[in-house]
Amino acid sequence: MCRHLGWLGRPRTLASLVLEPPSSLLVQSWAPRRQRYGTVNADGWGVGFYPVDPAPGRPMPARWRSARPLWGDPSFASVAPVLRSGCVVAAVRSATAGMPLEESAAAPFTDGRALLSHNGRVDRAVLPAARDTESTVDSALLAALVFARGLDALGATVAEVGAADPAARLNLLAADGTRLLATTWGDTLSVLVTDEGTALASEPWDDDPAWRDVPDRTLVEVTPDGLTLTPIGELPA
Repeated sequence: MCRHLGWLGRPRTLASLVLEPPSSLLVQSWAPRRQRYGTVNADGWGVGFYPVDPAPGRPMPARWRSARPLWGDPSFASVAPVLRSGCVVAAVRSATAGMPLEESAAAPFTDGRALLSHNGRVDRAVLPAARDTESTVDSALLAALVFARGLDALGATVAEVGAADPAARLNLLAADGTRLLATTWGDTLSVLVTDEGTALASEPWDDDPAWRDVPDRTLVEVTPDGLTLTPIGELPA
C-alpha cells in the first residue's frame, strides 16, 4: 500500500510536485486523506524523473529512494527545489505485512528506461519468478513482470494478475519519459488536467475542483496530446 503521483507536462521542480502542495506526498506520508488500507506511509519513499538536461551518457531516468520516511530526508528537501522534470513518478510506502523495509523495496522501480510504482498488494505466488529484481517484495516482482511484457500490455497484465489473485489491489503508475500509464484496480486514483500538464495521484494534492476521480478497473494513458481512459474489461484480449 502506498500513495503515488505522476506528472507529464511542462518541467516543474520536484519540490513543487512532492513537497509543497497542501496535501503533498510529504503530508500524505503521515496524514493521507483517502487511504483505504493503512494509516501512514512511513516505510520508505522514492521519486524517479527524466532530467530536462541529462548529462551525455548518463542513464535515464534518475531516481532518489530511501527506506526512511519522506519527512526524515532533509537532503532531498534541500535539492528538490532545483531539480526539474517534465515526467515524474513518486511514491511514499506503507509496507505490506511481512515485506522487508529496505530502500530497494521502495517505488519507483525501473528497468533502466521506464518507471513503475504499485499501490496495493498481490500474492507473490501468482507472479512468475524473475531474475535480477530489485527486491523480493510483491511490488518489485510485479514491476519485473510489467517490464518484461512492456508498458503497452499494462492493462492486460493487470487483468491477468487480478484474475489469478482476486484479492489483489493493482493500482499501477508507470512512465517512459514521454507518457504516463496507470491502472485502477481496488484503490483510488485522481487526475488533474491543467494548461501546464497532467497529474495522476492516489489522492488530490489540493482542493482544486478540477481534480476528477478515475473509475475502478480503468487504464489511463497521458500523452502530450491528451488523456485517455479505457475500462480494462474493454481492452483487447
